[in-house]
Amino acid sequence: MRRWSLVDDRGSAPVEFTLVGVLLTVVTLSVLQVALALHVRSTLIDAAAEGARYAALADSSLERGVERSRELIETALGPGYARDISVAVDDSSEIAIVTVSVRSPLPLVGLAGLDGTLEVSGRAALEPLR
Repeated sequence: MRRWSLVDDRGSAPVEFTLVGVLLTVVTLSVLQVALALHVRSTLIDAAAEGARYAALADSSLERGVERSRELIETALGPGYARDISVAVDDSSEIAIVTVSVRSPLPLVGLAGLDGTLEVSGRAALEPLR
């Protein structure tokens, strides 16, 4: 039987360093990408909710709520994320509810992603005119 010596391990440290370095780089970039996707989602939710609140004001209109959401999204993320914004009013209950929905790309690599894969909405109670 042959005995192993330390001489046989020569050259393994650079290979190990390279493999661990690549693995840590991939994990770090993946965590950063998830953080970016969550940031985009949170920003879109906030813009949709703000647009719904703006559209629900007594002296405002639904179109102004959509424009408010579009303005916030374009300022924070860019015009590519503010293409598909819709507004609806649900008056089936006692209180009418304004809903602003935003469909945008989910960032997969940097800010590039598939269009329409992320959908968020914001709601607000419609203020009546008295």
